[in-house]
Amino acid sequence: MNFLKDNAIRPLVFLPAFILLLITIILNFVSYEWFLDVTTTATTFMTNDMGWIFSIAGVVCVILIIFAYFSPLGDVRIGGPDAKPLLRKKTWFAVTLTTTIAAGILFWGTAEPISHLTSPPESLGIEPMSAEAALFAMETLYLHWTFIPYAFYSVPAIVFAFAYYNMNRSFSVGTQISPAFKNYNQDKLNVIVDAVILFAVSAAISSSFGTSVMNMGGGINSLLGIDNGRALWVVITIVGTIAFIISSSTGLLRGIRVLADFNIYIYYIIIAALIILGPTVYMFSVGTESFGGFLSHFFEKALFTGGAAGDTWASGWTTFYWSNWMAWAPVTAVFLARIAYGYKVKEVIMMNFVIPGFFSVLWMTVLGGSAINFQMTGKVDIAGIIDSQGTGAAAYAVLEQLPFSSILIALYLLAVMLSFITATDSTTNAMASISTKGITQGAQEAPVLIKITWGVIVGAVALIFIATLDVEGIKTLSYLGGFPALFLGIFSILSLIFIMRNPSKFDRYPQDK
Repeated sequence: MNFLKDNAIRPLVFLPAFILLLITIILNFVSYEWFLDVTTTATTFMTNDMGWIFSIAGVVCVILIIFAYFSPLGDVRIGGPDAKPLLRKKTWFAVTLTTTIAAGILFWGTAEPISHLTSPPESLGIEPMSAEAALFAMETLYLHWTFIPYAFYSVPAIVFAFAYYNMNRSFSVGTQISPAFKNYNQDKLNVIVDAVILFAVSAAISSSFGTSVMNMGGGINSLLGIDNGRALWVVITIVGTIAFIISSSTGLLRGIRVLADFNIYIYYIIIAALIILGPTVYMFSVGTESFGGFLSHFFEKALFTGGAAGDTWASGWTTFYWSNWMAWAPVTAVFLARIAYGYKVKEVIMMNFVIPGFFSVLWMTVLGGSAINFQMTGKVDIAGIIDSQGTGAAAYAVLEQLPFSSILIALYLLAVMLSFITATDSTTNAMASISTKGITQGAQEAPVLIKITWGVIVGAVALIFIATLDVEGIKTLSYLGGFPALFLGIFSILSLIFIMRNPSKFDRYPQDK
């Protein structure tokens, strides 16, 4: 790697994460049993011992974001009063949605509710396949896929945007916690934080990478009948990596912007098709009832751990998601902050928390509601299809029941591909920028070769984990990435509290315009 000799590289940041991931790949081939032992031990620790901390952090982030919107910080413009936005709001929303949890809602929007419908937590005494189980499944979808995930992203995004643009701090993930460590040597802190978080987000993006590969495999199987197995996953990984490299080489706001603007319309078409052709009355009736249950029991659901009854359901689902969002958040926040330039903090909250949160409510109501209805009415045995064909087949099993199914499946598969490309592009863009010296302005780019390096290695890690552990491989990667990111997330929360108390104390711009 000749670029390591380049002065642009931050070796103490780049090499630790790169070497750890490389060891992960080698370990799988050299000693598969040891590989499983290490990953299983780490996963058990995360789920059994740390889950409660993730749950508390999620609730705190939601509360803090709401307070921030109405605080004096909400009226502060990122970059100063004269800063001009880089993106129109329409494009801003499209980019934000398709580069954050979009790949996840495409994969889990139909598969997850079926799991909760057929296997609800034993400690709650809910009968599988009952009306109560259907409501529980929908309420859980809202918990896992709406406001808490976006709160996890919004907290560090706001802190980084304010600290980088308004406090003139360095381009580093460490900047997200600099207000809480104002008397500490910031350069040393940045190196430590960036090195740790690069490994965390590498694991997280590998998890999402694997999710997208399995999802695309399900679509190809549905359209062409090709077995959704390891051979197909290898081909998808290679093609997907090449596609993301092409997009990445066009720059931060070119490829992503074009793909996101196009992709968002596919989302709209899928939602409209299911509303028109699917079980409309059922999805909205059950959606309304379950959303009410989600809101009225928000704290109870968000903080459920199953610890009193020894129930492992929460550790297998909720902790998995919270660790995934936590692992993604620090580096995703860097990207979200860069495209938020020129907007007020309350506009950032609206575009990164409120609007995408409600979009996810609509998506889960339509997709999840349709899946539950089809399963309970016997229209299609989605649970059986998941058992025989894998989790990635769930969405396509739902779409196959609708008129014009071939067209809808092709569009859905295209949406998965585009979401995968934009999410990988945006995250590896931020990872490459953190690995590089001299990023002083939001529009500057890291070398394409560094982006390619990160893309190739996370693709290889993703392929190994899904090939050896299937869906559990995706969850294992999330746990591995979420653990170190958890502590950074806690300090990001503290930093936002410090800034909210007196924004003018930190802001180098007079906010009088």
